[in-house]
Amino acid sequence: MIATRLVVDRDFDLSSLDRRIFGTFVEHMGRCVYSGIYEPDHPSADEHGFRSDVMALARELGSTIVRYPGGNFLSGYNWEDGVGPKEDRPVRLDLAWLSTETNQFGTNEFMQWCRTLDVEPMFAVNLGTRGPDEARHFLEYCNHPRGTALSDLRRQHGVDEPHAIKFWCLGNEMDGPWQICQKTADEYGRIAKETAKLMRTVDPSVELAACGSSKHDMPTYGAWEDRVLEHCFDEVDFISLHHYFGNPHDSTAEYLANVELTDLFIKEIVAVADSVAARRHSAKRIMLSFDEWNVWYKARSAEHRSQPGWPQAPRLIEEVYNHEDALLVGGALITLMNNADRVKAACLAQLVNVIGPIMTEPGGPAWRQTIFFPFSQASKYAHGRVLRCLIDSPSYRADTFPEVPYLCAAVVHDDESGQTAIFALNRHLSESQDINIELRGLGSQQRLVEALELYHPDMKATNTQASPDTVWPESNAEVEVDGDRIKAHFKPGSWNVIVINNTTRD
Repeated sequence: MIATRLVVDRDFDLSSLDRRIFGTFVEHMGRCVYSGIYEPDHPSADEHGFRSDVMALARELGSTIVRYPGGNFLSGYNWEDGVGPKEDRPVRLDLAWLSTETNQFGTNEFMQWCRTLDVEPMFAVNLGTRGPDEARHFLEYCNHPRGTALSDLRRQHGVDEPHAIKFWCLGNEMDGPWQICQKTADEYGRIAKETAKLMRTVDPSVELAACGSSKHDMPTYGAWEDRVLEHCFDEVDFISLHHYFGNPHDSTAEYLANVELTDLFIKEIVAVADSVAARRHSAKRIMLSFDEWNVWYKARSAEHRSQPGWPQAPRLIEEVYNHEDALLVGGALITLMNNADRVKAACLAQLVNVIGPIMTEPGGPAWRQTIFFPFSQASKYAHGRVLRCLIDSPSYRADTFPEVPYLCAAVVHDDESGQTAIFALNRHLSESQDINIELRGLGSQQRLVEALELYHPDMKATNTQASPDTVWPESNAEVEVDGDRIKAHFKPGSWNVIVINNTTRD
């Protein structure tokens, strides 16, 4: 048994929490769209061809914003192919994933799906094979009310009111050698600047995200962000971060230490962005969009990008997640919340089938993967302001990171409702954790609303079509609330959520 302590104070907050950090991602890749969210012949399909079983799980997951249409797919995509009568849409070769794209699902279908689920769209423009002119035309089609060729074309396609899409990504992973029409930092920075200028002229209300380097260990990392922002600092609001977690040494302890590296990653990009601001003597602060992140390492191989013969919707990178993956995702969510002052959007990639929290079978069922639960619980309960955590916890040493506290936690308080949510990860794999929590200034009369734990004795346990509830959250009976103090018992290798409410507000 180890003892830990967590202290927060209502007067010491980090930032309000932007709910867009609970975003996901839908890319035209593998079975994310076709037989994922869209399968007209499925028994549960609605009048639009959307799988109702997937929509129900997406609602439960709690996505607040969804990025579309890619991803690597984006850099070869013609937006015009995905609008208009379906019988007139061209079938194309998708060079990113060496597949055949039918374009039966496109912009207006995705927006109908977003409206049905009441989620915000995050769109992206192709700055690989295309450029500023196509981007401003796409925006005009989507957001201009009426009276122009493209806005009236949208209305002819059955969408009278503008989509009013506010968040736009300027390309995708443009420094990656795998990217269609890879660019240097100067090439991309210039085109991002000019694209942003045109898009803001069409719709001044849009929020724009420039591409950061594709991953933390890219040779271009750091220098790329600096050079890109030197070009487009004044025209953009966000710089993007992408990261996929792996467990190459099959060590859970090393794996969970990646949470600390993610925190460092965020702070490094903040430092680079602020150095650009300093050189310009600017008070503007570039925010971060962590718009691709997840666990991805088991379904990687030399062939993970394709299958022979240009198939339609092939099974690509369908990662099967286990309990330790759920712990890692929980830790990553804690890190995002604890950087709420600069991380204002994030997208778990992807939503369904392709490294997704939701899995489906064509014509068959849909089920929750293990990583579904930390995400759905964080999205459900994290509202308001992120409080600064003082953590007193023993640590362990890892090759991944030199000092890793066994307790990893975030606390979010909502002034309006009086509710406080505590998210905690016990990274000790053999010892339980007795924790004392002090909630200063949040009211002396607290009641327990919910106490949940995600625990399984087997770190490799998975949820499958045959056994969809092997890893499942349970109530934690070992949580006691006494005024503004909480005592709790966390099992080894567990994700925990405690929700309380100030009874004086009831």
